[in-house]
Parts: sequence; C-alpha cells; structure tokens
Amino acid sequence: MRISEVSKMFDISAGTLRYYEKLGLIGPITKEGNIRNYTEDDLNRINFVKCMRGANLSIEVLQKYMKLFEEGDATIKERKNLLVTQQEELAKKIEELKAAYDRLSYKIDLYDKQLLEKNLK
Repeated sequence: MRISEVSKMFDISAGTLRYYEKLGLIGPITKEGNIRNYTEDDLNRINFVKCMRGANLSIEVLQKYMKLFEEGDATIKERKNLLVTQQEELAKKIEELKAAYDRLSYKIDLYDKQLLEKNLK
C-alpha cells in the first residue's frame, strides 16, 4: 500500500508518516525505488501509534515503547509498566477535563436560568 493510501486510511498526512518513520515509531518501510510500500504489519503499527497519540502519549514515550518492543519478550514487564504509567496520567487528565466540563455546564445552566427568568417577566 502506498503512502497516499495509508495517509487517507488513517487521516494522517504523508509528512507525518515520514516523520514517524524517521523517529522509529514505524518501519523501516520497504521501498520500491523511491516509493514506500506499507505492509499489514506497518499498518498495524501505524494504527497503534495513532491510537496512543490520541491517548496523549508523547513522541518520546512512544519511541521508548517501540524500542522496548523491538527488543522482544524480555521487555514485556517494562512495556506494561510504561503503559500503566501513561494510563494513570491519562486518568488524571480525564478527571481534570471532567471538572472543567462540569464547571462549563454549571455556567451554561446559570445563563439558561437567567434567560428563562427574563422571558417570564
């Protein structure tokens, strides 16, 4: 599969895919001449990276994870610990976002009540 197809499939720019490859998050991607040809394994890895970036994992954490992954089964415990730490950080961010959401809802409700009271007069 070519880079343009992968870009559309994952809604990631071709530049981002090349950047991820440069950083070692995916690949190395097989090339036919100067054209990248993504395999099913590459697609699975891109999907994982996209999911983890969506979960707010930093590039640095992902690089560390991928390096450990490449080292094989001896790093399973370390990889799990890395993901658990990231999950804990994400849980904190979710709590912060929930508090902000609740505060916004409260303020919106105040505006709705004031508008309703003004319309009743």
